[in-house]
Amino acid sequence: MKFFNLIYSLISKVFMLVILVLIALIFYFTSPIKTTETVVLPQGSVTKVIKHLKEQGYELTALDTYLLAYVLNAPKSGTLVIGKENMSRIDFLKKLSSAKEAVDIVTLIPGETRPIFLEALAKKQNLDLNKLESAYEEYARYKEAGIMPETYHVPKDITEAKLIQTLVGQTEKRYKELANKYLEKYDKKEWLKILTIASVIQKEAANNKEMPIVASVVYNRLKIDMPLQMDGTLNYGKYSHVKVTPKRIRTDTSGFNTYANKGLPPYPVCSVSEEAIKAALKPETTNYLYFMKNKDGVHDFTDSYNQHLKNIRKAR
Repeated sequence: MKFFNLIYSLISKVFMLVILVLIALIFYFTSPIKTTETVVLPQGSVTKVIKHLKEQGYELTALDTYLLAYVLNAPKSGTLVIGKENMSRIDFLKKLSSAKEAVDIVTLIPGETRPIFLEALAKKQNLDLNKLESAYEEYARYKEAGIMPETYHVPKDITEAKLIQTLVGQTEKRYKELANKYLEKYDKKEWLKILTIASVIQKEAANNKEMPIVASVVYNRLKIDMPLQMDGTLNYGKYSHVKVTPKRIRTDTSGFNTYANKGLPPYPVCSVSEEAIKAALKPETTNYLYFMKNKDGVHDFTDSYNQHLKNIRKAR
């Protein structure tokens, strides 16, 4: 009887101890943690992450380290989205283990120029414009069109160099895919010409549907050594949104003035979309040499100069 009483007493004590431990754990894991909307975590082990958080003022223990290392998933590095500033300890640990990296959205529109884009990027992301320019010169293979127009998702707090490296890297990957598909190789010199033609198309075409037709005009004029005489080529660099006037045509002495110079501009005029690149690679087969924007906002194309003059009068 005494033996059973001893066993009962021992079980009761163990049970009470378990209850007390569970209560302590519940109290521990439901205790509040004050955090921030985002948390910056270093690369490395869970122990390193916990140490970093403790240095930031988080009251974490070895138990938290164990849970993140062996029960939950180890946190990612970078700026992670926590979302709330007050939560329970267990919710905080769960959030750390599953949080996604905070990102910023960077958008480059087709036809925009590098100086205008980088200036807007510096302002929006609170970055140093000179560092962005230096990084572009270091990583981009082309003075213009080194970054494809696209919507990019980049980590918050990214450096100027890393941001440009990321945008250029994704662009180069796509350029190589297109070049290998259509030209069976990615040659920088050859691709520069394609990008330059694509940039003229980008500036001149009223829509994507017109791009292969505008491309045919560019190639037809180049073939007979006829000046391109296209206003869009004068919207290079800082002149991206400046109206091209007769005075500008007379006074611009750069290689981008295709009224004063035969052939293509020295390098791309602007960023180029995939549609413009494909048009440069596969233009329509036409005899067109002229086009004029009509009242509907699209172009009338012709191979006759007299008809072109009529289209001009009709548009006016």
